[in-house]
Amino acid sequence: MADTPKLGSGTRFRKLVAQLAAKGTSDPKALAASIGRKKYGAQQFGRLAAKAAKSRKSE
Repeated sequence: MADTPKLGSGTRFRKLVAQLAAKGTSDPKALAASIGRKKYGAQQFGRLAAKAAKSRKSE
């Protein structure tokens, strides 16, 4: 897993959104968020999303 970006960077989420969009999903961001909440739980996913938003804001 050394190749994968760190959790909370938002890179994994954007990659998943791109994959879902390529498959023709009508709302890939919503589906990716749903998958993330199921995998990490609502509270942890919220923390990761906040961390990603904070890091993107500082760029």
